[in-house]
Amino acid sequence: MTKGLFLDRDGVINVDKGYVHRIEDFEFLPGIFAFCRRASVLGYKIFVVTNQSGIARGFYTEHTFLMLTTWMKQRFVDHGVHIEAVFFCPHHPSEGQGQYLQACECRKPQPGMLKQALRDYDLEASECLLIGDSSSDIDAARCVGMPSVKVSRNDIDFTQLQAVLK
Repeated sequence: MTKGLFLDRDGVINVDKGYVHRIEDFEFLPGIFAFCRRASVLGYKIFVVTNQSGIARGFYTEHTFLMLTTWMKQRFVDHGVHIEAVFFCPHHPSEGQGQYLQACECRKPQPGMLKQALRDYDLEASECLLIGDSSSDIDAARCVGMPSVKVSRNDIDFTQLQAVLK
C-alpha cells in the first residue's frame, strides 16, 4: 500500500510571511528537506495541499503561484526529494474577486484537495499523514479519516517529527 505525506505550504514548508508569492520572499524552514527525504525512504509519496487566498484576493495570479511552485519543487529535487503533486485552492468565500469568490469544496477545512489526491493517486487515507499548522488543515484531514499532526507555524522540530512517520 502506497503511503502519502501531505504538507501544508506556508508555515510548514516555508516561513509564513503572509501571501508569499515571490521567490525572494520564499524561505524554507530548516529541516524540511531532510524530513521529506526520510519520508521518501520510508515509502511516502509527498504532496502539498495549500489554500492560496492571495489569488482570490487579487494579490497575485495563478500563473505567479504556479511559477513559484515549479521553483519550489525544483529546490526539493535539488535536495533529493520528489514532490508528487501540489494541490491548491485559489478561492475565498467572502474576500475573493470574480471567479474566485466562492465557497468551494477545495478550501481547507473542506476536504476537496485531499479527496482528489486520494482518488488520483489511489491512496488509502488511513495510510497517509497530514502535517499542518492550522485547525483547518487538521479538520480537512479528519473529514477523510487521515491521521494528522498540528505543528507550530514557522517553528517545527523536524527531527522530532520524524517519529510520527511509520
